[in-house]
Amino acid sequence: MQDGGYYVGLQEINRERFKEQWFILYRISGYWNLRQAPKFWFLSFYSSSFRIDISCSWDPRYNGLSFYETTAIFPVSRFRDFLLDVKKLRDLKPERFCGIDIYNGIVIRFIKGSKAYLGQTEDSVVIDFNYYRVDDALTPRLNQDVMEEMEQMEFVKHGAKPHWGKNRNVGFFGAKQKYGPNFEKFLEVKNKLDPKMMFSSEWSDEILFGRESSKYDGCALEGNCVCSEDRHCSPSKGYFCRQGLVYTQARVCRFSSAQV
Repeated sequence: MQDGGYYVGLQEINRERFKEQWFILYRISGYWNLRQAPKFWFLSFYSSSFRIDISCSWDPRYNGLSFYETTAIFPVSRFRDFLLDVKKLRDLKPERFCGIDIYNGIVIRFIKGSKAYLGQTEDSVVIDFNYYRVDDALTPRLNQDVMEEMEQMEFVKHGAKPHWGKNRNVGFFGAKQKYGPNFEKFLEVKNKLDPKMMFSSEWSDEILFGRESSKYDGCALEGNCVCSEDRHCSPSKGYFCRQGLVYTQARVCRFSSAQV
């Protein structure tokens, strides 16, 4: 450990082999903070002189964007059908997507297949969409039903895998089944490295195993459940549990002024 960054000591791991030319070219040893994110971000964040031109849009020092994020990972072969569903949803009433447009829109990126147990076994497409939510978990979001329908299209209808560092709880419901035998292999390694469950908690187990907790009033607003009754939304504020507009098996919290 040096200056806050992890450093792999060559003398501790097969000293001579790691000096060979083929290995040096990969540059996998060094300071972790220089590999985890672009260098300019760290220069901007830790620099005594603030530079907006090399800062991220969510940098809190200049009141940048504050948002929550949903991220799903699709096999390339299944992404087209999801995209067509989103376009159908958009075409019904395009202005209802304005809440997403304010916060970066829908971002698409691509990743290579991986042999990691909780990684993607094939080349995949990643989709992100950001949205604003107030600190009060029981306050509905702008056009909440649109985002919830997209969320359920991703993870339920089209079987996307969740990004493990993002998403609301509903994104992880049933996630372990999507990994097949690799999930059990991951648990085997996890239990071997952490037999006393020091790094586990009730919350992390909910996420890892995709467990849905007991439903309560307003649970769908926070993404802790998929609504099945109006009380899971916010009837007092005009949000009621309704079926999706394109994916009709979805259950979402939709605003209705006529019922307030």
